[in-house]
Amino acid sequence: MRYKSTRGQVSDISFSQAVMMGLATDGGLLIPDEIPEVDAKTLKRWSRLTYPELAFNVMRLFIDDIPEEDLKGLIDRAYSTFSHPEIVPIVKKGELHIMELFHGPTLAFKDVALQFLGNLFEYLLERRSEKMNILGATSGDTGSAAIYGVKGRKNMAIFILHPHKRVSYIQELQMTTVTDPNVFNLAIEGTFDDCQNIVKEIFGDLEFKERYKLGAVNSINWARVLAQVVYYVWAVLKFEEPIRVCVPTGNFGNIFAGFIAKRMTGKIERLILATNENDILYRFVNFGDYSISSVVPTISPSMDIQIASNFERYLYYLFNEDAQKVAETMLKFKKTGRITFTGEEIEKVKKDFLSGYATQSDTLNTIKRFFDETGYILDPHTAVGVKVALELKGDFTTVCLATAHPAKFPDAVKKAIGREPEKPKAIKELEGREKRLTVLPADTERVKRFIEEHAI
Repeated sequence: MRYKSTRGQVSDISFSQAVMMGLATDGGLLIPDEIPEVDAKTLKRWSRLTYPELAFNVMRLFIDDIPEEDLKGLIDRAYSTFSHPEIVPIVKKGELHIMELFHGPTLAFKDVALQFLGNLFEYLLERRSEKMNILGATSGDTGSAAIYGVKGRKNMAIFILHPHKRVSYIQELQMTTVTDPNVFNLAIEGTFDDCQNIVKEIFGDLEFKERYKLGAVNSINWARVLAQVVYYVWAVLKFEEPIRVCVPTGNFGNIFAGFIAKRMTGKIERLILATNENDILYRFVNFGDYSISSVVPTISPSMDIQIASNFERYLYYLFNEDAQKVAETMLKFKKTGRITFTGEEIEKVKKDFLSGYATQSDTLNTIKRFFDETGYILDPHTAVGVKVALELKGDFTTVCLATAHPAKFPDAVKKAIGREPEKPKAIKELEGREKRLTVLPADTERVKRFIEEHAI
């Protein structure tokens, strides 16, 4: 399998090259030359596999430049860190099936991809005798999951930007209590979009990127999307009939992985895209309105995003794989903050997605109602998904992704049900630990200077 950019100026590169490049050198995002289709016979065979075995079978359709035994080893090591034997169990609660993606070391869905990516980076760097400085932005969960995937590893340093005082207390603890010498937490005085823009600008400086061997761990890295495709396939294998999958999302990376799985298997009828008050993606799906407004801070902070960094990948397929149109559209979007769509394009979108949103009041009410009815505690992001899933599931079996453990958001849960969720051991162990972070203004040059001073 070869890879290319959504903007058409990079093509015919290997999986390993795509992973190490992160953001394509033409500013686009890397995608496979084709999306393989999986027939019913193969799906039936896959239904008997364990999660790591399924991950190997899905990933090897996209990876042909890593020996099979090495790939198996990378996958097995990644999922050996999970606390549940099924890795991502699916539990029936009320009218929905909940897929729990929070059994990794930082109790969030990002672990599913980033435990694998950390192993993969280390493997590729050692094979190439190279070093890498990983740069990423987080709205909460990506940062800690990336740090836990990279801390203490050879030939790597990691610089993670998060919006200062705009992530949950537990999310901040998970990042800032990691004091390994190769880990740098940068608290940016601004929003997540400010953090993400700084990262994009730095990656856009190709001379700087090359000089400091920068690599991407955000969902712009194709390997992260690929690792997430696996759990959508895992979901469809559990049911005979086509299903709907509801995804609470702000950055479009998670749900784009679902789009790939939908194309691969033909077993996802539609993906349900759930947003909070930061509703740019809801407006896109329902009205063809993709226009930036101000970021609204909410109790589901990982979704407090206006510019969805993976949206460009979907645009490529929406525009019938017309890379020139994608490049022109993204250039115009950078200037105007808006993308417009034809009626035909909007109809095409609606064949892939349904979408709804939840206010903060909706979110708290959903946590309470779902707990009262099922005894199951939702984190606020999953509650956004559950609220929308119950509205839009129709007559379809519907799987809702539980993207974080409720103990990561104790204040919101307590406000909803009157008590905090029980803290897992992984969280109890963080309290009282030494913390390390550096507060910086939302200024690209200041961040660059910090990288210059601390890069390996």
